[in-house]
Amino acid sequence: MAKNLNKVTSAGLLIALGIIYGDLGTSPLYVFNSIVSGRLINEALVIGSISCIFWTITLQATIKYVILILRADNRGEGGTFALYALVRRRQKWLVIPAMIGGAALLADGIITPPISITSAIEGLKNIDALHDISVNMIMYIVLAILVAFFFTQQFGTGSIGKLFGPVMFVWFTMIAVLGAIHIMDDLSIFKAFNPYYAFNFLINYEGAFVLLGAVFLCITGVEALYSDLGHCGRANIRISWIYVKTCLLLNYFGQGAYLLANRHGITVTPEVKSQLHLNTFFDLMPEWFTIIGVIIATSAAIIASQAMIAGSFTLIGEALRLNLWPKLKVNYPSEEKGQLFIPGMNLLMFVGCVGVVLYFKESSKMEAAYGLAIVITMLATTILFANYMVLHRVKKFLIYFFLVFYLTIECSFLIALSHKFTEGGYITLLLAALMFMVMYVWYRARKIKNRYVEFVRLDEYIPKIEELSNDRSIPKYSTHLVYLTSADNHKEIEHKIVYSILNRKPKRADIYWFIHVDTLDDPYTADYTVEHIIPNDIIRVEFRLGFRVQPRISLMFRKVVEDLVANNEVNITSRYESLERGNVVGDFSFIVLEKYLSQDNELPIWDRIMMKLHFWVKELSLTEERGFGLDTSNVIVEKFPLIVSAVSNIKLRRLEKE
Repeated sequence: MAKNLNKVTSAGLLIALGIIYGDLGTSPLYVFNSIVSGRLINEALVIGSISCIFWTITLQATIKYVILILRADNRGEGGTFALYALVRRRQKWLVIPAMIGGAALLADGIITPPISITSAIEGLKNIDALHDISVNMIMYIVLAILVAFFFTQQFGTGSIGKLFGPVMFVWFTMIAVLGAIHIMDDLSIFKAFNPYYAFNFLINYEGAFVLLGAVFLCITGVEALYSDLGHCGRANIRISWIYVKTCLLLNYFGQGAYLLANRHGITVTPEVKSQLHLNTFFDLMPEWFTIIGVIIATSAAIIASQAMIAGSFTLIGEALRLNLWPKLKVNYPSEEKGQLFIPGMNLLMFVGCVGVVLYFKESSKMEAAYGLAIVITMLATTILFANYMVLHRVKKFLIYFFLVFYLTIECSFLIALSHKFTEGGYITLLLAALMFMVMYVWYRARKIKNRYVEFVRLDEYIPKIEELSNDRSIPKYSTHLVYLTSADNHKEIEHKIVYSILNRKPKRADIYWFIHVDTLDDPYTADYTVEHIIPNDIIRVEFRLGFRVQPRISLMFRKVVEDLVANNEVNITSRYESLERGNVVGDFSFIVLEKYLSQDNELPIWDRIMMKLHFWVKELSLTEERGFGLDTSNVIVEKFPLIVSAVSNIKLRRLEKE
């Protein structure tokens, strides 16, 4: 059943502040610093860029995401893969923008913690006693925070997560008050509401198009508005956005007015910046408040990072269920729905964040690597949402207008940000490309394998399996023998399973179980069906699980068996006479068929590369049994060759003996 997304509660509004707006809300720390860096501060620059910020937030965040994209909920859930799950049956190629968007979002998650935390800690320079603090010292403080931050991920947010909302409320209130205090410094700042100044700035100001890349930083966290839809609800997001947007605009306008009143005519060179301790955000604070402001800003930056990391874990969790990512270990640090911890991803993101801090050292340099990945995610969301509109029979001209309008805006941002490629943007693009390649290899290899998987009619082999089960001349392999099958059709089964039972080493059992897991487009469905092919002899169990439900097959199968026993549908007592008299439950054995790439393959070169990469990545991922949550003490692994395309022409000549 879909969640009630339109219910507004005070708790929901507070949760929205705590987990959605961290990245978006901390953008005033660095956006204007990036805009004025190396520029002469004058009315054209300040009012023009503020106007661009206002209309970017309005068009992208308010209209595209808050009003439009939030409509596309998947049974209450949002995000790139949730949207893909809604539209994937329309066009097969839509998996590509979904994978690109997901990969770019993961890459962005590696940049967000370093830039947010570093920008906050750099505020210490605005305290007279600490204005000479070295870059290295700031870097060490940031690294210490990152170490503690990633170490504590394994324990979950738990009760401390309840503080995120109040802390972010304090943060937004603080930036609103700081902006409001200075907004009257220069009343001409209100001209920025007029879109004329944004157009005039872009057309006439020298280098304005390049500065559009810095303006884009004001909406880098906007994707969280959609991806966290399931946590907060549509109505809570829309109502809280009114407050958040008001606070952000007050601060941006306050920064602009302060610059026009106090820094007009100054060219912001590194020397001037150091001499005047110029920081457009922290300059709004009286000196006595700076240390308090730094503490609040750092807390907000950590919360922003937490939201991004949690979002990355959720994204990978969805990719795992949609078969777009290699199997990884997933832990559940708390009972809270949707909260998970992926050790492999946590380590990868920690190494990435530390690498970013060590390489760039300063937030002003990190800005070069920021933004490129997230604009790619926005482009992917635009394409997927346009297909969602098609599915819902929206008028064609509206779909084309949406596509052309937002593709134009986002492609403009992409071009503006492309100049950052050589300055550091290549790092995020390389990270995104690496994530995409992992997804694509995993997806493509699965398609290649599925093309050649041989299914056979189960009813043709039922008599042989029954005969084997009753053949007392063959030692019993197990009382219950359980196989995982990928056959969607309940009347079919993979030939390799039949071969494993009858040919490889005949496996006699009292009951044969075939388990099939079907991943649904709904996020949290958890149903099962049972088919008694031969009562008390051959049983098929089909689990229907949503893409956000972790497949803990051992636990789920145990529950199914308990239900069947309670309903007298199956007798799981051991068939050995001595044990049967004592009502001893028979043993269960899971057979996992592990594939390896046979040398006897004749594949096209591209497919051969994909398969080799697939098996290389598979070596680094979880085994099949651990990926499906099986109790390894009851699992037997059988290796068999994967012959995708058998060699058809073997040149071999027999020589006759003379």
